[in-house]
Amino acid sequence: MKYITNILKKGNTRQGFLVLLSVLFWVKTMIAYFVDFKLGIQNPFQFLIVLINPIATTTLLMSIPLYFKRSRVFYPVAMLIDILQTVLLYLNVIYFREFTDFMTVSTMTGYSKVNQGLSGSSMALTNFHDILYWIDIVVIVVLMAFRKVKIDHRPLNKRVGLATSSLAVLLFTVNLSLGEMDRPQLLTRTFDRTYIVKYLGLDAFTTYDGLKSQRSNDLRATATKSELNDVLKFTRSHYAKPNPKYYGIAKGKNVIVIHLESFQQFLIGQKINGREVTPFLNKLYKSKSTFAYRNFFHQVGQGKTSDAENMLETSTYGLPQGSLFAQLGSDNVFQAAPAILNQRAGYSSAVFHGNVASFWNRNNVYKNMGYQNFFDASYFNTTGDRSLGYGLKDKLLFNDSIKYLQHLQQPFYVKYITVTNHFPYDLDKEDTNFKTANTSDSAVNNYFLTAHYLDQSVHEFYNYLRKSGLLKHSMIILYGDHYGISDSENKSLAKAIGKNPDTWDDFDDAQMQRVPYMINIPGMKKGFISNTYGGEIDALPTEMHLLGISTKRYVQFGTDLLSKQHDQVVAFRNQDWVSPAYTSISDTIYNNKTGQIANLTKNQKKAVKRDEDKVQKELSLSDSLNSKNLLRFYHPKDFKAIDPRKYNYANSLAKEVNIEKKLGKKSKSLYSENGDKSTYGLYKTNAPEIHHKSTDSNRIKITNPDATHESSR
Repeated sequence: MKYITNILKKGNTRQGFLVLLSVLFWVKTMIAYFVDFKLGIQNPFQFLIVLINPIATTTLLMSIPLYFKRSRVFYPVAMLIDILQTVLLYLNVIYFREFTDFMTVSTMTGYSKVNQGLSGSSMALTNFHDILYWIDIVVIVVLMAFRKVKIDHRPLNKRVGLATSSLAVLLFTVNLSLGEMDRPQLLTRTFDRTYIVKYLGLDAFTTYDGLKSQRSNDLRATATKSELNDVLKFTRSHYAKPNPKYYGIAKGKNVIVIHLESFQQFLIGQKINGREVTPFLNKLYKSKSTFAYRNFFHQVGQGKTSDAENMLETSTYGLPQGSLFAQLGSDNVFQAAPAILNQRAGYSSAVFHGNVASFWNRNNVYKNMGYQNFFDASYFNTTGDRSLGYGLKDKLLFNDSIKYLQHLQQPFYVKYITVTNHFPYDLDKEDTNFKTANTSDSAVNNYFLTAHYLDQSVHEFYNYLRKSGLLKHSMIILYGDHYGISDSENKSLAKAIGKNPDTWDDFDDAQMQRVPYMINIPGMKKGFISNTYGGEIDALPTEMHLLGISTKRYVQFGTDLLSKQHDQVVAFRNQDWVSPAYTSISDTIYNNKTGQIANLTKNQKKAVKRDEDKVQKELSLSDSLNSKNLLRFYHPKDFKAIDPRKYNYANSLAKEVNIEKKLGKKSKSLYSENGDKSTYGLYKTNAPEIHHKSTDSNRIKITNPDATHESSR
C-alpha cells in the first residue's frame, strides 16, 4: 500500500504523471506483444528490442503535453494521447485475432466501406483479459476525480518539452540501429509487417505505413502511359496458351460462380464422428464432370474476400496494404469477367449477396467491373433469424434468388457470395443437427457446423438447377475465398483433422492456405482431380479458355491451369510462395516432401532465386498497375471501357422484366422459356426460417445507396 502511495505522489507532478501514463501503456503493449501478437521472437536480442521498442514513440508523443503551460490543457492532452494510443493498440489486437496481421492506414481509412456486419465478429474476437487494455485509464480518471492524483498547476519551461522530444528521437535512432543490426534493410524489405512491429513498435509501423500510403497516392496522380510497358511485357511473356483438348468445351454456357466463404481444402473428404462434413461437395469434387484441384491456394491480403473477388474477376492481385475494393475500387479501371463476357459473347450478369451493397464498397466496384445487376440485402427478407451478422443465411439466399435469376437473359454470368460459413461461425440451433468436433476452441467446433450447412445449401441449389434445366446449360465454378481457421487457431484444429498440434509449425500454416477450386460442367466426362499447383490469380484465364475466349489481349497475371505452359509457382501477398517442390516462408525455404528446411544444391538455389525474383516482380507489377490505375491507358481490341454511370442497382427485377417484354419471343430468360411461368416452385429447401413470419427486428442494417439516390430525384 505504501508503494502505491509513493507512485501516486510521484504522479502529482506533471513529469511524474506522464511517466505513469507511459509505464502503464508500456505494460499494455507488452501484454499485446506476448499474449495476442505472433511476433516470432527468436533470440534474446530480439526479446530485448521488443521490450524497448515502444519507449521511443511513447516518449515522443508524451512530450507533446509538455509544450502546454496551462494545466487545463496539459492534462486533457496527455489523457487524449494515452487514449488514442490505447485505441490504436486495441484495434490492432482485435484485427490480429481475425487476420493475423496489423491494421494499415489504408485499412483504417477504408473502414467506413467495410464496417457493415463487423460488429458481431468483433464481439466474438474479444477475450476476458481485454479489460487490462482499458482498466488503467478508468482507474486514473477515477483517481483524478477523487484527487488521489492531484493537478500540478506549476508550468514547465518549454525546454523540458524540447529536451524530451530530442531524447525520444535519440532513443528511436538507437532502436532503429538495433533493429537494422538484427534485420538488415528493415525498412526497404517490408514484405512482412510483423517485422516492423517487432523491431520498431506499433506506433512507428503506423507512421511508416501512412508515409508509404501517401507516396502511393502521389505516384497515382503522376502516373504515365509509358509505365504500362513493363506490365505488358511481363504478362505477354507469361501468357500460357490454352490446351486445345479443353478450349471452348463450355462455349455459350451460363457461368455460375459460387463463392464458398472461408472454406478450406481440408474440409473436402473430412469426417467428424464418422460423418462427412461436406458430402455433396465431396461428390462434385470426385465427379468426372469436374476439374478439381488439390493444390489450389488462396492469395488474399488484407482485403480478404474482396481480394479473392478481384483475382477471380480480373486476374490481378490485391494491394499489399488494405483492400483494393475499398481504397481504389470506386475510381479504378477494370477489365473484368462480366464486361469481357458481355462484350465478347453477349452475357448478362448479376451478383447475389445477402449483405448490404456497400460492404467492401461493392456497390461502386461492381459498376466499374461491368456487373449489370447487384441483388444485395435490400432485395431479400433478412428480418428476424433469417440473417446472421454478415447477411442472409445461405439456404435462404439461394432459395430467394430464384425470383431474380429466372428473369436474367441467357447466357448469364452470375456470382453467389455465401456468408454463413464466416467467423464467428454462428448458426441458430434449428439450422443444423450435425454433431461437430469437441476441441477447446469454439470457433473450430462451429466451423464444421457452418461448413456442413453451406454444403446442404449448395446441394439444394443444384437440385433446383437440375429440375429447372439450367444445370445442363451451365458451368458452375466453386471456390474457397480464403482461410476460415486462422494460424493462431490451427493447433486447436490439428487434433480434429488427425494432425499433431505439438509438431505444428509455420510450414503447416502455409499448407493450410489451400482452398477448393472446382469447375463443374455437367455432361462433360473429361474431368479429373489435379495435383497442379495454382491459385486464385489463375481462375480467370482458365475459365475464359473453357468458354472459348482467348485471354491473350488482356492484362492478366495468372495462367490457365489446364495449359501445359501453366506457371505452378503460387505467390502469396506477403511475397511468400509455394511450388510443387518448395515452400518459401519469410525467406526460409522448406522442402514440401519432408516439411523441413531444405538443404539446397547450388543449382537448386539458383532455381529458387528465379522463383523468388519472379514472385517479387509479379506482385510489384500488379501493384503498379492497380495503385497507379494504369489500365486507363490500355485499350485492348474489341473492349470498350466501362462507364459506371450507366449502371444502377435499384429496381433490378423491374428492369429484367422490361427486357423480357421488349424482346418478346426472342427473350432467352428461363422465365420466358418456361412459358412465362415462374420456376420458383421447383426450389425445395429445409430452411426452417422459410416458414417464419417477417418481424421488425433485423441482424443487419439494410441500405441500398442506388435506391436511396433514385428515390431522392
